Amino acid sequence: MTDTRKENEGTAVEAGSLATERFAQSGKLNKFEVPKERVSLLAGELIQAANDIAIKHEVTYEEYNALKAWLIKVGTDGEWPLFLDVWLEHTIEDINSKERPGTVGTIEGPYYVPNAPDMPTPATLEMREDEEGTPLLFHGNFTDTHGNPIQDAQVEIWHADAAGFYSQYAPGLPEWLFRGTVKADENGYFEINTMQPAPYQIPTDGACGQLIGAAGWHAWRPAHIHIKVSAPGYQLVTQQLYFPGDPHNEDDIASAVKPELMLEVKEREGGQGNQVEYNYVLAKENESK
Repeated sequence: MTDTRKENEGTAVEAGSLATERFAQSGKLNKFEVPKERVSLLAGELIQAANDIAIKHEVTYEEYNALKAWLIKVGTDGEWPLFLDVWLEHTIEDINSKERPGTVGTIEGPYYVPNAPDMPTPATLEMREDEEGTPLLFHGNFTDTHGNPIQDAQVEIWHADAAGFYSQYAPGLPEWLFRGTVKADENGYFEINTMQPAPYQIPTDGACGQLIGAAGWHAWRPAHIHIKVSAPGYQLVTQQLYFPGDPHNEDDIASAVKPELMLEVKEREGGQGNQVEYNYVLAKENESK
């Protein structure tokens, strides 16, 4: 049966459950087993840190039980991917990319969907006939760290619509709305037509929203485009690209904004929306600074 609800009628539980299910299906759980010594070290220090916080701040049983109830709710709402991707992934990404030369990356976030439709450049992402927003041309080139063009490069791109919702995570949206895998040409050039996304709040009707409300935080993320760029023999780079002037570039709840990821927006020739150029420098496999 077709889901005829509007996108804003979706719930955090639905989106969280989908994110959890997709992570389980991603294969990331099966790539390797963490050595027992490493598990003991990391889990032991995490548990000790929690105990140290309890001692330092003299946590009451009321506060402890509130934490226990909230942790249970994170699980039942399926929001562990959202919680970890918003408040921890930026640190993990920094650690794991510090030795990679070339283009800077940032977090993936919880709403990636693999196997988006393949399309050659110039490409136009799927959108509705009456799609809201400003048309955006996103284009650039691929080179290696020595300035040579890269062949067989591709751009996986996904982003929210003008209301802040992602396809496959909110009801009533086309399956591949603003999602695609665009192949660069033989010279490493790509060109993608889409719509400029808007800032949005992460879901606030679930456990993560409960934490945000209880702590008096805000839930806003600045407008951004998600990117994965790759080519055979080169290291994958995952990004979010941001737009200057967004009020939440400075206080992104996910702490994922970096100066190197800020776009330079120009008016497109003929007045048909905006355009941005972003060029990629990819490091070869095992290449480091």
